[in-house]
Amino acid sequence: MIVEYIRYSLPQPLAEQFVADYGRASRALDDSVHCQAYELSRCVDEPNVFLLRIEWDSATGHMEGFRKSPGFREFLGAVRTYIPFIQEMRHYEVTGVRMRS
Repeated sequence: MIVEYIRYSLPQPLAEQFVADYGRASRALDDSVHCQAYELSRCVDEPNVFLLRIEWDSATGHMEGFRKSPGFREFLGAVRTYIPFIQEMRHYEVTGVRMRS
């Protein structure tokens, strides 16, 4: 498993529409065999900052499987407006240090 984190810093007027558009985009993630889980979080301290966390089966599943699928075009179409506001977009490997309840 690989975890992709995308951090956005948006102008305040775009924040509510951003959440709605990611709601639409998430349908493509739901349909992808490579996406295992996702969540969009909003910063409490800076409400215009968002963090998207997506669990992929692998980096190849994300980059080759999802990004070359028709679902990616749907996903990108819903969120293309927000690409200039990305501050970080990276893949991470999960370490053994964690706790889930």
